[in-house]
Amino acid sequence: MTGEATDWADSLKKHLDRASSARIYDYLLNPESPNNYAIDRAFAQAQLDALPDMQKAMRENRRFIGRAVEAALEHGITQFIDIGAGLPSQGQTHEVADRVAPEAGARVVYIDNELIAHAHSEILLGRNADPNRHKAVLADFYNHGDLWRKVLATEVIDPTQPSCLLMTAIVHFMPPEDRPDVPMGVYRDRLAPGSMLVLTHVPDDPTDEGLQAVARAYSNTANPAYLRTDEEFAEFFGGWPLLEPGLVWTGEWRPKTERSQEPWWDEDTDSTDGQPWWEGSPSRMLYRAGVALKP
Repeated sequence: MTGEATDWADSLKKHLDRASSARIYDYLLNPESPNNYAIDRAFAQAQLDALPDMQKAMRENRRFIGRAVEAALEHGITQFIDIGAGLPSQGQTHEVADRVAPEAGARVVYIDNELIAHAHSEILLGRNADPNRHKAVLADFYNHGDLWRKVLATEVIDPTQPSCLLMTAIVHFMPPEDRPDVPMGVYRDRLAPGSMLVLTHVPDDPTDEGLQAVARAYSNTANPAYLRTDEEFAEFFGGWPLLEPGLVWTGEWRPKTERSQEPWWDEDTDSTDGQPWWEGSPSRMLYRAGVALKP
């Protein structure tokens, strides 16, 4: 077995033996999804006991992605690179783009380093996407040379044109000792001027006992958590100017007037007065978000 084959075999074993952040996310977006396993569902339910807002927060993160994709289309960007995409279902990039601007023929490459997530992605895209415009790639964020070669090999992305690079809900799985700033800088450099960078993360809050309990629990999964400050998070944008309103909680980033049209909104919002589900406490959304434009 070659070195690369051994690495992928080890990765497969790790993601079968332990809960996976991609599959946990998939389950919490839609408990009826068939693309996760008992170990993921049991882990997710245990975390909801500690942090009841976790499911709504993940859904709010996905709603933010939809609005960010719309913003990219408004800037004339029609190609998207989603690193750490997990499972491309339930309000994901290609669905939003094709619904909002079907005439644009948006092109999307989803990247994940988990073999199981990648396999599910290929199946889902084969059923619900355009195989000529929507591709799934098996690659690792840290191996930036290999990842970028595989993205270009799909022939979906034109590197001379602006792209929207999304990395949502994964920065908090990247400890500083792994130096995620290095590959992040490479990707920013390789994007054409006018490109967009979309990031979200879960910030640290030492006073939130539920959040700290969940972060500790993730240390037993395939994706241990590292929670950053906003200042640390902002460094991933590399000084690119942030679009208004800057770094905010996901639901505060350009919310729609009629939010009932967004996925799960009616289900997550129990009140009858039309107020958001977080009821004036935006930190309940858990995720901070920002969108930056390359000069």
